[in-house]
Parts: sequence; structure tokens; C-alpha cells
Amino acid sequence: MLIGLTGGIGCGKSAAAADFAALGFCVQDTDRIVREEVLPDPEVVDLAAKRWGRRVLDVAGAAGVARLDRARVAEIVFADGVERRWWEGVVHPRVGTRWRSRVAASPGADWVVEVPLLFEAGLEKGFDFIVCVGANPVVQAARVVARGMTQAQAGQRIASQLPLASKLHSAHAVLWNDGSREYLRSQVVALAGALRQRR
Repeated sequence: MLIGLTGGIGCGKSAAAADFAALGFCVQDTDRIVREEVLPDPEVVDLAAKRWGRRVLDVAGAAGVARLDRARVAEIVFADGVERRWWEGVVHPRVGTRWRSRVAASPGADWVVEVPLLFEAGLEKGFDFIVCVGANPVVQAARVVARGMTQAQAGQRIASQLPLASKLHSAHAVLWNDGSREYLRSQVVALAGALRQRR
């Protein structure tokens, strides 16, 4: 079973993914893959530097290895739709290759792949079932700001995604995360049980 887990920024996708993992699902976090595997890739670093110049590089370490300054990249891509689409064209295929290879290596497992831009990237047909985590817009924005972003940055991130209502409408199931952590967990437990009965 291959489940796509999506939702708006600040809605609680990672919390839901952790609950699925605790229930024995194999979980892939595409944001983690971006941070830990794609952005450090020398080819990706080189593409970004050629596009935006050395201002997006953070040279560190004894060997002076160039890394991407994620904050500077974010400033560029969330302020300009053209640059964001170009960057997604660089990042998304590389992320997809990585998580798909892991799923293919264990085809009999129950997989949950956390993909924030699942619908935006047109990936919905590649999953057996899609779950969307939602929350009230006021709660959502407050959570994003609590991560250290300004109101303006939070607004940029939210505006860069498909409207949450569209995601909720297109998903097979919705987890609503306005309440307590325990309430979200109880929804995941119920949904996981129902999904496993369908196998």
C-alpha cells in the first residue's frame, strides 16, 4: 500500500507521519530528503550557483566545501514564481527518484510518503490513497510563525501552495488538526486500521 500524505504548511503533516510510523508504516519524508540528500548534492549546488550566483552559497568546513544557504534560496524562490518553478524542476525529480527507489525495494510494505506539494506536482495518480492534513487558517498561520518565520514569510509560504480547501477536496481522507496531539493521533489510528482492512 502506498499512501501519499499531504496538507498545507503548518497543518501537522509531520506529526501525522510520526503516528503512522509508530503504527508500523514505513515513512518517507520528502522534506528531509531535500535537506539531507538533494541540497548537498554537488550537481544541485552547482545549478543553483549558476542560476543565482555565489550569494546562495555558504562555504564552510576545513575543505571549504560549498553548500547552499537554504535561507537565501528560500528568499529567492518564495518571492518569484518563475524562480520557484525552476527550482522545483531541479529538486522534485531528484526527490522522487530517491523515495521511489526505497518503495520499490520493499514493495510489500505499507508506505506513507509525506509530500507537501503532492497535488501541485501532479503526483496524485501515483498513490493508492491520499490523506490530507488540514487546520483552520488562523491556527495554520500561527504555527508557521511559531517556527520562527515572520508573518510575511508565513504568508508567502502559504500562498505558494495550492489552497488548502482544494487539497482537502481532492484527498481520499482528511485528518483535521485543530485540536490536541492526542486527537490527531486517534484519527491516524482509526484511519490506519480502516486502510489495513482494505488490503
